[in-house]
Amino acid sequence: MNLAIIPARGGSKRIPRKNIKSFCGKPMIAWSIEVAQASGCFDRIIVSTDDEEIAKIARQWGAEVPFMRPAELADDHATTRPVVNHAIREATRLYGAPEAVCCLYPTAPFVTVEDLRRGLHMLQEEKVDFVFTAATFAYPIQRAFRRTATGGLERIQPEHRNTRSQDLEEAFHDAGQFYWGLSQSFLDERDTVSEQSRALMLPRFRVHDIDTEEDWLRAETVFSALYLDAKPA
Repeated sequence: MNLAIIPARGGSKRIPRKNIKSFCGKPMIAWSIEVAQASGCFDRIIVSTDDEEIAKIARQWGAEVPFMRPAELADDHATTRPVVNHAIREATRLYGAPEAVCCLYPTAPFVTVEDLRRGLHMLQEEKVDFVFTAATFAYPIQRAFRRTATGGLERIQPEHRNTRSQDLEEAFHDAGQFYWGLSQSFLDERDTVSEQSRALMLPRFRVHDIDTEEDWLRAETVFSALYLDAKPA
């Protein structure tokens, strides 16, 4: 069994009700549910939530909510791995153990059917623990600086002050869209960034971290311009 787990708690602070706020005409979470359905990758699509309204909307769009997330996994300090592992254990109790699991974020409208299929293919063909979306940094991270306690500035890697950009090592970051993984790899708490992981590279214009109202407006603008009429695809 291949299982999609969409973690969607109700207590988002920076953008209240972010997971179900309307994004280009649909609740944000609906985009993830629809793409998961259209991909054909999953036997079950489960939303893990502590919130009855999110559960209701998730069911309306075709996902299952067979259990509610416990309060201790829904506060501001809860991280994704314990939430996913709780959902895996509950799904195993209800349906039997899944083989492959995809943690698909509810705020990832730029995910495509092809992304999900490619991720599953890479997981199976390369026999690794995890496959997740990633992108390159837009600016060399070796040129980053920090603010000091006195309000001044200091270079984090001063040795690269005069290094040409083309001579700096390329760096990558998690695109925050989904993680395909073996069920046991999640449960064993294996690191998602390791020799047993692979990155599915995305172009930067399809990678948006939506944490503020400004982020939201930018993401809606780009989404509409790119392929609003083509989703899911």
